[in-house]
Amino acid sequence: MIRVGIGGWVFEPWRGAFYPKGLPQARELEYASRKLTAIEINATFYRTQKAESFRKWAAETPDDFVFSLKGPQFATNRRVLAEAGPSIERFFASGVLELKSKLGPVLWQMAPTKKFDPEDFAAFLALLPPRLDGRPIRHVVEVRHESFLAPAFIELLRKFSVAAVVVESDKHPLIADVTADFVYARLQRTSEKEKTGYPPRALELWAERARGWAAGAVPDDLATITAPLPQSGKRDVFIYMISGAKVRAPAAAIALIERLKEK
Repeated sequence: MIRVGIGGWVFEPWRGAFYPKGLPQARELEYASRKLTAIEINATFYRTQKAESFRKWAAETPDDFVFSLKGPQFATNRRVLAEAGPSIERFFASGVLELKSKLGPVLWQMAPTKKFDPEDFAAFLALLPPRLDGRPIRHVVEVRHESFLAPAFIELLRKFSVAAVVVESDKHPLIADVTADFVYARLQRTSEKEKTGYPPRALELWAERARGWAAGAVPDDLATITAPLPQSGKRDVFIYMISGAKVRAPAAAIALIERLKEK
């Protein structure tokens, strides 16, 4: 399954551009979830959400829709990651499982200044629950410091079956190594000059990469830190249009979805 979406659904400039004029704000999630196949929730990074909110979001979206959740900053923005256990436990106890089958990967985003400490990072990965209430939980980390461009980092992720975000950005390193049974990309180069956010060739290129990842292959045009693993079984792929010209994010996501339908 290849899922494509945006970050959040409440953004004033989308009203009239993505959302029809006059659409009540209370129905924006309902509308967005019929145009896209996934949404990454950023609010969970800043504050604890209520179980009722997760239930409400699940009820307003189609059966096959998925939410990715950003893990709390209290877990990742700390000097010693090994001490994040209580924050991680509170996050999962807040009601995230109320999303049921609509719970997608949990994104743990590191600060740009956070450097790779193999021992401490291994301790953090060990805190991430692989299962809760009998359900598998997928984890993905976004690292933004050059020190993570190391084989030891990739080896750790593979040991714990945690994915690394494929970030397309002018600010942060791109890590394309596949380390889990899914791939998670955050594309941050949407342009307001492009009606579809990304030019046609770029959209087709990402569609080709997504198809390859989903089939178990590895794109040959993205450099990896370690030697690519042999082709494996099929994978789920999650692609989010994040940052850049945010006003164009929905258009970019919809355009990519359309290209993925073409083959």
